[in-house]
Amino acid sequence: MNLAIDLHTIIDLSKGETVGFVPKKHLVKALSIDTRKLVSGEHSVFYALQGEFKDGHAFIQDAYDKGVRAFIVSSLPKTLLKQATYILVKNTLYALQAIAKHHRDQFNYPIVAITGSVGKTTTKEWLYYFLATKFRVIRSPKSYNSQLGVALSLLELNQDCDIALIEVGISAPGEMERQEKLIRPDIGILTAIGTAHLDNFSDVTELCKEKIQLFAHAKKIFLGPGLNNRGWSFLKGDPVELSEYTNDMLELPFGDIASKSATAIAISVATYLKVPAQNIKKTIPLLPRLAMRLETYEGVNNNTIINDTYNLDLDALKHSLEFQVSIAKNRPRVLIIGLHDKNTSILEKIYAITQPFQLDKIEVVYLSEEPSFTIENSVVLIKGTRKANMQKWAMQLKLKKHKTQIEINLSALRHNLLQYKELVDKNTKMLVMVKAQAYGSGLIKTAQFIEKIGIDYLGVAYADEGVELRKAGVLLPILVMNAEEEAFDDCIQYKLEPSIYSFEQLEALLHHLIAQNKEAFPIHLKFDTGMNRLGFSSTETRKLIDVIRSQPEILIKSVYSHLAESDNRKDPSFTLRQIETFTQICNQIQKMVPTPFLRHILNSEGIVNFSSDQTTMVRIGIGAFGISSNEIWRKNLRPVIAWKSTISQLKTVEKGESIGYNRSFVAPQKITIAIIPLGYGDGFRRILSNGKGGVFIQGVFCPTVGNVCMDMIMVDVSHLSVQAGDEVEIIGQHQGIEALSSLMETIPYELMTGISQRVYRSYINEE
Repeated sequence: MNLAIDLHTIIDLSKGETVGFVPKKHLVKALSIDTRKLVSGEHSVFYALQGEFKDGHAFIQDAYDKGVRAFIVSSLPKTLLKQATYILVKNTLYALQAIAKHHRDQFNYPIVAITGSVGKTTTKEWLYYFLATKFRVIRSPKSYNSQLGVALSLLELNQDCDIALIEVGISAPGEMERQEKLIRPDIGILTAIGTAHLDNFSDVTELCKEKIQLFAHAKKIFLGPGLNNRGWSFLKGDPVELSEYTNDMLELPFGDIASKSATAIAISVATYLKVPAQNIKKTIPLLPRLAMRLETYEGVNNNTIINDTYNLDLDALKHSLEFQVSIAKNRPRVLIIGLHDKNTSILEKIYAITQPFQLDKIEVVYLSEEPSFTIENSVVLIKGTRKANMQKWAMQLKLKKHKTQIEINLSALRHNLLQYKELVDKNTKMLVMVKAQAYGSGLIKTAQFIEKIGIDYLGVAYADEGVELRKAGVLLPILVMNAEEEAFDDCIQYKLEPSIYSFEQLEALLHHLIAQNKEAFPIHLKFDTGMNRLGFSSTETRKLIDVIRSQPEILIKSVYSHLAESDNRKDPSFTLRQIETFTQICNQIQKMVPTPFLRHILNSEGIVNFSSDQTTMVRIGIGAFGISSNEIWRKNLRPVIAWKSTISQLKTVEKGESIGYNRSFVAPQKITIAIIPLGYGDGFRRILSNGKGGVFIQGVFCPTVGNVCMDMIMVDVSHLSVQAGDEVEIIGQHQGIEALSSLMETIPYELMTGISQRVYRSYINEE
């Protein structure tokens, strides 16, 4: 974002009331909504947005400390900051959109707006590749298609462009009209119509009409393949063109229908905009898969690698650098840029973009060069021109591990947490459990992501997990569920908040606090309301509070309990008794202590099945990963974890020959088997031997043959045409966690936490 707008213009456009100091003149170059991405706020205005998890008003001081002196707010702080300008508006998002509309009106080059139920981002990205062969193109970053995302995308428009691509999404009636007034697109694209947001519309026709409002003033509208049967009688005139599959698409490197559909639309629009046919034909085989944008993984020399190597689009570079800042914490940040020739002009632009980010190191690599530098203990962003083949570099820096790996989809994790957020009251806090390596997904990276999106609390089982998070730079409050006396000093040193469940444990903690002269140290009181595990009994409440009131060393941060069968919807009586007992305990405590405290008893299943009984905080565990026993609710969630491997070798086994240890399987006829580097040492248990379990290859179930070994399995692939190196799905689209855990005769918790740490974890953020 590189604006040049006077603060008074922003005040006028926002139609707000000014409070505090108002300078006669103040040049604004950027609008900020996230203080974590602020490097220097001297020429920025901070918009205090009401976010999905956080209220931006809580970060005004942080923005002020980074140099911001102008704030768009919907409520004033109790204490006004010195030399700060407050612009008081009814809705801070609408105020931001007003500036975005003003900025959009400064440009008259064509704007293409892309909407639809699915395929928006892929269509936008691939259209960019076609258009970039002829035009200077700017496009929405990642999946910025919400009311906020569209405004931020429009603010990126600049004079050095010939055309803009803006992705647009909606979830409720009335949203698209507002988006249309902001964008005023010249060309419209409707990719597909699905049922993702149909609950908010009476039928598909109403949904179609809502989406088509985006094109009220468009000169041309493109529809995705198959949309002609929807009927478009409500469109005025005939600006509509239906995209169709072409023979050129036989060279597309992906054969799925969604990829073909996105390519068909992109080709139609590129052709309309007079991109030469030879340019389109040359580009088709080069179109990249997009799911791996901003993939992060563990690198050699204790580095974290951000792989964004598909192009050197300079507009996307800034957003990649912002992502790097958000995950780096205090670690050094390094940028590796790959170029295919000595293009000094593009280097000057790169240095100009990176200058505000204060990178620790920038390395430029040319196509023919070998690495001549060493990077250690850093967060490394890798980008480059397509011809520079930077994907090869990204792979060289990747820590080589077991071919069997876990993919953690952070976008799906965020989606699931938002789904739970919608079930609880606005002011109810959310604690996410990350014990047992965040249910096998990886403690550090998962917790860092959860902190970044604005959750209130983290929960761990033991203090050493909390210490690990603190050393990684995680600042969120952390509740330690099983705080042992040996770990109390760590709790004090690293500001971890222990759960206290017995008088003996409380006495031990007090000794440590007194020895260190600590006061008002936060603790969480655990009560047993029916689980019959750790916890005080309700009869001990008065005695417990009497002790606490006499000890200034401790402060009650929360009172909580565990539900024993929150997934039992047929007979909720036991759970309701637990909740009633818990409520009585909390009310008794509140009468005896002067300060308020958090209350939490609902877990993931409890939030869904007993949402009316929520208190001031809820705890989300395995539900965050898309697991729920409530089949109806599960449809709202997305799977976070995928478990994959590859075929190491293929063998032909003749009739009568045996396979594996103990010769437990004898081939009834000639078969072909695939050997896969996966075994009970990874968490794929021996109970899955001899056809009890299996994997999916090319979408087809392949049963195990022979016993599961420590490091490998053999599966029957006689019915497939496969080769070594082909991908193997253990958990994924065809075999979910629930299905595999059922075959293992266990539960998803045990399966997820039982996946060995030797299995490599990679993290994908699709947004």
